[in-house]
This record gives sequence, structure tokens and C-alpha cells, in this order.
Amino acid sequence: MRYRLLASAIAGQGVEVAPAGAGELAWTDGVTIFIDSNADSSHQLAMLAVQSSLIGAGSLDTAVLAALGHRPALARRYLAVEGQRALSTHEHLLPTSVRPVIDRTAALRTTSPVESLDIAGSREPLEEPPEIFGIIVPRRMVPSSALAPGEGEADHRHAPRSDDRVHLHELDRGEEDDAPGVDILSSPVGGGGAIGRLIKRLFGDARSEGGGPPGADAPTHWAPVPRPSSSTRWLSTTAAPAPRGTAAIEQSWTTTYPEWDLNKRRYKLDWCTVEEIDPPVSELAPLRLVDTHGLRRALGRLGMEFQRRHRQRQGDDVDVDAAVESQVQLRAGSVPDEAVYIDTLRCRRDLSVLLLLDVSGSAGEPSATGVPVHEHQRAAAEALAVGLHELGDRVALYGFRSQGRSAVHIVPVMRFGEDPGALVMQRLGGLVPGAYTRLGAAIRHGTAVLERDAGTTRRLLVVLSDGLAYDHGYERSYGEADARRALAEARRRGIGCVCLSIGARTDAGALRRVFGTAAHAAIPRVEQLPTIVSPLFRSALRSAELQRRLSQRRERTRTRLGVERRTE
Repeated sequence: MRYRLLASAIAGQGVEVAPAGAGELAWTDGVTIFIDSNADSSHQLAMLAVQSSLIGAGSLDTAVLAALGHRPALARRYLAVEGQRALSTHEHLLPTSVRPVIDRTAALRTTSPVESLDIAGSREPLEEPPEIFGIIVPRRMVPSSALAPGEGEADHRHAPRSDDRVHLHELDRGEEDDAPGVDILSSPVGGGGAIGRLIKRLFGDARSEGGGPPGADAPTHWAPVPRPSSSTRWLSTTAAPAPRGTAAIEQSWTTTYPEWDLNKRRYKLDWCTVEEIDPPVSELAPLRLVDTHGLRRALGRLGMEFQRRHRQRQGDDVDVDAAVESQVQLRAGSVPDEAVYIDTLRCRRDLSVLLLLDVSGSAGEPSATGVPVHEHQRAAAEALAVGLHELGDRVALYGFRSQGRSAVHIVPVMRFGEDPGALVMQRLGGLVPGAYTRLGAAIRHGTAVLERDAGTTRRLLVVLSDGLAYDHGYERSYGEADARRALAEARRRGIGCVCLSIGARTDAGALRRVFGTAAHAAIPRVEQLPTIVSPLFRSALRSAELQRRLSQRRERTRTRLGVERRTE
């Protein structure tokens, strides 16, 4: 059937187009899009654009489909919200005749499938989706395990994405960013852009088993082994004990950050007060160094492998996406970009990592092994700090806890430029779990520190937490939504995000609600850390590189438009 190439380009993977049954609305099983063959061409094009956009935007993720289940009313409400977001995300790939279908006001209400599902499940009145949106049929979706090798490259459960299309300050001003929210240049899990992968797949150039970049096929979301216990508590209501006879905590500096209000769908400006504090001397305690040999091996070639750099002026292969755009520019009468090649380069290490350690009261709960979760996460923080420092990376380590929005305490255990020596290890060993977890404010502060002090092009934020976002006025879905939004803000700024939960009993669904589409993993023991960090870090760094290129492209577009306006 027609439109197969267009549908595959929008979906970011090879999909088929087939006629639907008589009188049947458009739908997809994730592999084939079914549309009414009797409809006129404009309606067929719109139906196809909606269904392929849902595939490409991750709207038909397994977890979302499981929530929709056999609930057609919820599926319709979800489609009314998520369909607008998916179309807006792929607007730059849509035919001109389809773009007027997009309701920009509705599209900006949500930034991810999880948020769309939250809105659909609320009691908020929503309009019925237009007929051209078709329907979502969860029971007919083809599971990813049934795909042939090479067809799952665009699986959104394995590729951390950033669906947000605007920066925080632009959201606060209510400005709309016309730049696309999805990358057609490359995928965060390897390979070329959507059009490039499509053409390669159509001509039979599929990845052979075991081929491709290291870690390209490794999952970035790893399920926990232990199941949550019914006796697991959410938090400790006792603040961290202050040792007797010690001096007051020295305050380094104070700043404020906004917070995302899920209920009002807007930011609360200058809402959270974050204080950087130094641990009292009496809290210093010796900490036994862990063996980092296995971790160094896992991360040793991180960023040192051969990498295929797109949009180069010379290289050993043609960048299909760049070549197509160059021809479009040429036929439009503009000066074409000559950087249409792919070059293979070995890159030097240029990485800064900030470790953000949760030292709230919930971290003091026992793990499945009986050892407190805090012990597992602290050992992981130590191993990562020492291992990355020995590899030559810039590393910082901060602890965090909170007691309401006006007292979010950040403890700089090791700042950028410090060595992980005995004093740093003593500071780390002196951290005592207590108080609550205002996760979003801590992530925003970590992002600010990385932007201010990292000093490298590639930056990574690693959050070590049990995933229980909880504080005064920061409960359940409200705290989860703010944490997801804070991680999305960091990724939009070109910072890779990895979230690790070690030894905690938090179930996979709760972790996904908190960490969203950021690369995250849950493991029962710190000894398993070397087996998961390499693919997680690689995927997060690819996602950050993707965002940097998108930002550069948006900046070039704005500059060009500004020059054209001044010329006029």
C-alpha cells in the first residue's frame, strides 16, 4: 500500500501499511498500520500520520498499554491527549496538509506518555479524539519479543528519550519552541537517523548478531530482582540526628529553584530553597574502600571506542539524512550544507560525572539482604567516584535530603577537582540517613552544579536513590511528576541522566513513575553494578549528545530567522 516510506520515517522504524476492515477506524499493532482504503487521500494521510507518530513518540509503550488494558474509554481519553503530543513531536516530518490537525495548546499540556496517562485517568473533562486519530487496541499490539533481529532499534523501553520541546525558562514565559522534539539525525542507542536506518533496512543492511556499537542492544531499563514487601515503609519521620557537642553546620550558599505543580500544570517559581552545607567534623567516620577493578573494566572504554560522527565535511560513508536535507536546501534555493559524510573517530575521554546520593530517612530501611539500603547506595557511590576518578574523569559527589521546601540540604562530599582521598571517604562514611526526599530540587541543583563547574563537553548526572520522592506537600504523584520533569530539564540541557536504585524494595512501576524515560536500573546488590553501568552510561551520553545537536540546530535556525527578519 502507499505511504509505507513516509510512515516508516515518522515512526523511526520499518512499518507496513495495510487496509483496515470495512468501517474500521485506523489502528496499529506496532508493526503494521491499518487504515481505511475507501477514505479519501487526505484523510488516509492524516490517519497514517497519527498512528505512525504514536509509534515514534513511544506512546504505545508496553507499560502504558498494560494500564489501558481492556478500558476503551480510558484509551480514547489517552489518545485525545497523547495523539496531539505525538503529532507535535513529529511536526517536522509531517506533510503540510496534516499539520493544521495539531492543537498546540493540547500538545503542550504533556511532555511524556506517562503524563498523558495521568491526565487521561483524571476526572478532567476531555474532548473526544477526532475520527482521524483512529483507536488504540492494546490487545492487538505485537510484543517486542516477537520482532525479528534489527527491528527493535526504536523500542522506547530501551532508549531514554526527552520528549520536552522547550526549556524551563521558556515554559515559564509561556513561549512556544518551534523546534522539533525528536531527533532525525541519530538514535540514542546506536545507528543512523530515522531516515538513514529506514533506507538501510529497506535495502537489507541489517545489523548482524553481535554487531553494532558496544552496548547498542543492551537494555537501559533493568528490572529489580526482589519483589516489594508489604511491610516496606515509605519514609522515616525522624530527621538526621545532630551529634552532641558539635558546632553548627556551616552553610556554603543558598539558592532557590522552581517546582513543577502537577495539579495546576505549571511551575511554582522560586519555590524550593536549597542550602549547600558541610558535614560537622564529628560526623566523619572511616569508610572501607571497595574493589573497583570490575567497575573500571566496565567503564574503561566509555567514550574511547570508535564513534561514527555524523554531518562531517569528510568521511568514509554518506550521511543519508544530511544528504537529503542538503538536497532540500538546494532545491529551495538556499546554500546547502556540505557536511554530508560520516567519519569514524576514536574520541578521548571528556567526561564529568556528578553523583547525587539520597541520604533521606527511607534509605535507612533494610534491603532484601537485611543490610540498610543506604549501605548499598553509599558503597556504589564510593565505587563510582573512585573508579571514574582513576580513569581520568572529573567527578563530584553530593548527598541530599530535605525537611520541607524551605530546607533542602545538599552535602558536598567531593567537589569537582577534589581527589577521593581519605577525607572524602570519611565524609561519605559520616552521612546518616534522615528526613525526607525532595528529589526534584536536588536534581535541579545537581544540574546547576554540572553546568557551572563540570568544565567538559560531556556531562552525566547519576542519581543514587530508592526512588521514593516524598516530603511535606510532595506526596505520591505530585513528587513523582516533579522528579520526572527535573530529569527532563537536565536532558534538554545536554546532560545525560542515569538513575540507580540499589538494594531498595521499590517496585519497577514506581521507579518508572519517578525516573520516567531517563535511563534507570534497579539491582539488589552493589556487586552487580559493573554488569549494568556501561550500557546505561553509554545510552545516557548518546541521549545527551542528541540533545546538544538539537540545541545547536535550533540555535542555527533562530539565528538564520533573525538574519532574514533584519534583512527584510
